[in-house]
Amino acid sequence: MANFLAQFQSIKNSCDHIIIAVEDVSDLWPLVKKGFEERLPYERACLNNKTRNPVFVEKLRAEYILTTDSRLRSRFHQEQSLFWFREPYATVVLVTCEDLDEFKTILKPRLKLIVQNEEREWFIVFVSKAPPHNDQATKMAKKVYAKLEVDFSSKKRERCCKLDIQGPEANFWEDLESKLMESIRNTLDRRIQFYEDEIRKLSDQRFMPVWNFCNFFILKESLAFMFEMAHLHEDSLREYDELELCYLETVNMTGKQRDFGGVDHGDDQAALLNPGKKPLTQIVQDDSFREFEFRQYLFACQAKLLFKLNRPFEVSSRGYSFIISFSKALALHENVLPFCMREGWMITACLSLIDTTTSHYSDGLVAPDIEKDFYRVQGDLYSLSRIKFMRLAYLIGYGSEIERSPVNSASLSMLSWPKPAVWPTIPPDASSEVLAKEKMILQATPRIKHFGIQRKPLPLEPSVLLREANRRRASLSAGNVFEMFDGRSGLTDGSGLDANMSPSAKIHAITMSRTNSSPMNFESSIDRPMRLAEIYVAADHALRKTISGPDLCKSLSSIEEFEVKYLELSKGAADNYHRSWWKRHGVVLDGEIAAVCYKRGNFDLAAKSYEKVCALYAGEGWQDLLAEVLPNLAECQKILNDQAGYLASCVKLLSLDRGLFLTKERQAFQSEVVHLAHSEMKHPVPLDVSSLVTFSGIPGPPLELCDGDPGILYVIVWSGFPDDITLESLSLTLTATDNADEGVKAIKSSGATILNPGKNTIILSLPPQKPGSYVLGVLTGQIGQLRFRSHSFSKVGPADSDDFMSYEKPTRPILKVFKPRSLVDLAASVSSALLMTEPQWLGIIVRPINYSLKGAILQIDTGPGLRIEESHIIEIEREANASQNTVALDSSDGASNDGFAVAEEFKQLTLRDGKIELPDWASNITSVLWIPVRAISDGLPRGTSAGAGIPQRQSVVDGLRTIALKLEFGVSHNQTFERTLAVHFTNPFHVSTRVTDKCNDGTLLLQVILHSQVKASLTIYDAWLDLQAGFVHARQGDGRPISSFFPIVVSPTSRAGILFSICLGATIVEDEAKSMPPDSILHIRYGITGDRTHGAHMPTLVEEPSGPEDTPKHLIFSSAIVLQRPVLDPCLAVGFLPLPSTGLRVGQLVTMNWRLERLKDFEENTASESKDEVLYEVNANSENWMIAGRKRGHVPLSTKQGSRIVISILCVPLAAGYVRPPQLGLPNVDEANISCNPPGPHLICVLPPALSSSFCIPA
Repeated sequence: MANFLAQFQSIKNSCDHIIIAVEDVSDLWPLVKKGFEERLPYERACLNNKTRNPVFVEKLRAEYILTTDSRLRSRFHQEQSLFWFREPYATVVLVTCEDLDEFKTILKPRLKLIVQNEEREWFIVFVSKAPPHNDQATKMAKKVYAKLEVDFSSKKRERCCKLDIQGPEANFWEDLESKLMESIRNTLDRRIQFYEDEIRKLSDQRFMPVWNFCNFFILKESLAFMFEMAHLHEDSLREYDELELCYLETVNMTGKQRDFGGVDHGDDQAALLNPGKKPLTQIVQDDSFREFEFRQYLFACQAKLLFKLNRPFEVSSRGYSFIISFSKALALHENVLPFCMREGWMITACLSLIDTTTSHYSDGLVAPDIEKDFYRVQGDLYSLSRIKFMRLAYLIGYGSEIERSPVNSASLSMLSWPKPAVWPTIPPDASSEVLAKEKMILQATPRIKHFGIQRKPLPLEPSVLLREANRRRASLSAGNVFEMFDGRSGLTDGSGLDANMSPSAKIHAITMSRTNSSPMNFESSIDRPMRLAEIYVAADHALRKTISGPDLCKSLSSIEEFEVKYLELSKGAADNYHRSWWKRHGVVLDGEIAAVCYKRGNFDLAAKSYEKVCALYAGEGWQDLLAEVLPNLAECQKILNDQAGYLASCVKLLSLDRGLFLTKERQAFQSEVVHLAHSEMKHPVPLDVSSLVTFSGIPGPPLELCDGDPGILYVIVWSGFPDDITLESLSLTLTATDNADEGVKAIKSSGATILNPGKNTIILSLPPQKPGSYVLGVLTGQIGQLRFRSHSFSKVGPADSDDFMSYEKPTRPILKVFKPRSLVDLAASVSSALLMTEPQWLGIIVRPINYSLKGAILQIDTGPGLRIEESHIIEIEREANASQNTVALDSSDGASNDGFAVAEEFKQLTLRDGKIELPDWASNITSVLWIPVRAISDGLPRGTSAGAGIPQRQSVVDGLRTIALKLEFGVSHNQTFERTLAVHFTNPFHVSTRVTDKCNDGTLLLQVILHSQVKASLTIYDAWLDLQAGFVHARQGDGRPISSFFPIVVSPTSRAGILFSICLGATIVEDEAKSMPPDSILHIRYGITGDRTHGAHMPTLVEEPSGPEDTPKHLIFSSAIVLQRPVLDPCLAVGFLPLPSTGLRVGQLVTMNWRLERLKDFEENTASESKDEVLYEVNANSENWMIAGRKRGHVPLSTKQGSRIVISILCVPLAAGYVRPPQLGLPNVDEANISCNPPGPHLICVLPPALSSSFCIPA
């Protein structure tokens, strides 16, 4: 079967569509050919795939070929079955007949012979030539077609269709296409089954000695090609995938040594997308194919199908994976391949794949994630070819032109050297080239970094090339070690160059190496180790033989061409990475582009690229990498005179870890910063120095202030500058944590600040803040024209403490300002009453509430009726229980105050302009301020009649006085507290009187009851009564009780009584009555023993007795008493008549009766307008009673003694229970002239309403 390989290849190249055979029985094809071929290709065909599932294919290509054509001539059976995919998929039989006899005798037997082959899929097209106007011919054609259908069609399948040439046949072409697709589908299913059976048989034998991969390949690819012809590209791709797996499984079978391939000229150029680069007959080997060519052929076939499926992304993705895996196979056979064949092949493979997939790809036709992955793979291909290209350039001596960046070093130092069986030797006539390479090596000087930064160059090779190349020479002698290293001992970085050796020293070393070498011709000696220049030249000549592509050869021909290609590959990789998910890779490659731009003098573009790289490294925290690139950016900015950018770069260099630079280098950075900051820049430069200058609050709890208080804030600032630096200004913002609308508040330092390296403690004056919790926000400052800011917090203290500041933990509050609260309380020391009109100590309790009152000033303003006795000293003392209320403030303030408070607990103060300054010892404790005050009363107090009830006391409002207090306190007297205290003053006694008895001689015994109104003991020493007109003392006395009764001691809130004998005096003339007092006045001389801490006490200005002969000064109390002539016999009697015996119920009418009787005649001087009428008024609670009659009116009552009348009122009870009945009153008659029965209010019983049957519910 393998002999048909060449024929199979030619058939594939010539046949790429489905063939439909045309059996022209009646010579009709020239007549209908145009109509048939006009409908090709078929727009939408339904075929079955390998799993027998229907698949719709677009634009199915096909070709009609007559059975008499030479292309369809009979073939051998083996050839026909092997290449069955090229056989016709359907047979169209064209017939016509105008007579039934002709059909039966001639046409029918011939058709039987044609359709007897069961392997054919056929159907008959009857072509009618009957003209439309000839009815007989038309009828005959219909009869013949009907007979044709009967003979060749069945119920299962319709095999006939009719084409009327002369008339319209609208449905014929749809019918034809339907039958044609059915035939193609059946043929395709049958052939798929055939190929699957044959492939299964060969697949079972693949581990047997008789296995022949070529036979398996022809069958497998025949099936795949048939799927491709039918536009079933997914099935065809699956067949090629299975073919590749089978090949990889069998190609490496033990016991079979095959040639790998890849040794022909031009094999260095990859054929990933060109399946016809080499014919299969040239790569066949025994029963299989050479791996180098065949694997590329399979991938090319797969890529072709993927392009047809419009999936260039998958071609790119598969291609990258194939290049990586195939490069491993090339590495295994590298010793038999040409020098650097692997690198050259990978470069061409990547570039060809990039160009082809890019041309087939259109943006926006796939999902965004697939599009980004496509550009990511394109970037990987560019990056891979870039690395291999740099390796080839390094081998020929262009290593000094490659930027020794971290990415290049990481890529090349992990990339192994080529491993040929024998390292290339230098040609005999290459001495001039060797000298040129040596000159290039000597002239190559490493780039000196800005600021004099000294760094060891990063390696670009996995090991020393000189040693590796000489080790792989065919015959290697130990030689002269000094000569092997070319007279240099510093080859430790893999570059073959010593950066510290001057050019003259290098020339001298080369001269010594030539002198010490063998006198033989060293250029042709194989035993002598090769020098580095010779290795470069040998590799260059070997690459010229290996590389056949003109583009790659041109790129390696000179340093300039190398830079062009290197820049092209770097830009391609960077651009694609920028459009993918891996934008960071693109930014890193921008740095390599920037190095080339810098070398070419394009500093503007280099600076822009370096800025991207530095931003990436800084964002990721890769400070080691940033230390390599940032000096380059700073150098570009300095050349471009970008002062702001250069200043920012210097600050960023200072912000890096200290171990990355030497101290003198960091000092150079700082000197540049200070110099630029104080230079003549047009505008201030804002910079973020969060990693250079950090800050935090002091360890411990946050500073606590009250609303409106200023304070002092201590902040720890850590400076990363290597030397001291002066800040012209420094400010810090505070951010409220509980109120986002509050915004930030800046706190500025008062003057210049000098930051030392390391820890610094800054003191800031804190103005009053609004209530809330505050954290440190942003630290800002200015150095010349440099305005810096820092957002970072210092990490002080262990990680498990509250002082450890990090972004993983919530920011610790630095300041807490409490909400407005009571910082101090002012209250009266006693709540009981003080003496009216007498000087009294008014105690005011000053109680600080977790706040210091140091330097507080109290302003006092008395209200009406109260004054301060300014002649007396104000006193302040510690409250008895003040030790329980001592304020615990900060240690610096509280320690001194507490000690002073213990030493001094009493002091006399002076009132100045209504203000008092509190002493310092009273700032943290509760103290009592004693102020001498006097309550002023305009008139005398009046006594009351005792009567039967409780005597009426003096109104509390009359004794109230107010004192307004305003306390100013705080650090700058910013806190104020105002309160108005109500102080109760009262007289020592409340006087009530009553007549206890009337003697036969007309003498009245007047009892004066003295009620104590103060919380102090009162001692009565004397009492006398000045009577009003109409009353006189009995027996012409002086109005004093018996003196032996005194002194009388009255306890607090108790009572004492004094009896006076008085008589009714004679009637006096009206003029004399006017000259006498209208009221009787009671005078009492008394003393008081009380404590000012409890209430009323001895007045402050009463002098103590100076000697035994001096009597103590007593206090005098006077009260007015109103005496009236007594009414001993009432003139009217009011009686409540009994209620009905049945009782009262709610809702029932009841009559209330009162009997009114005149007990005696009215006196002539009684004030009454109508003596024979009485005004009555009924008063009742509206919630308990409803009055149905008149509530108020006049009733006639004779003036004669014994006259009676009954007053009746209808009422309705509204509430059940014991309620008070309505009361009858006589408004125009004094109560003293009325005798009531019952004498006081009483209660009556009201029953609930009777039950109603309409509301009863039976049980």
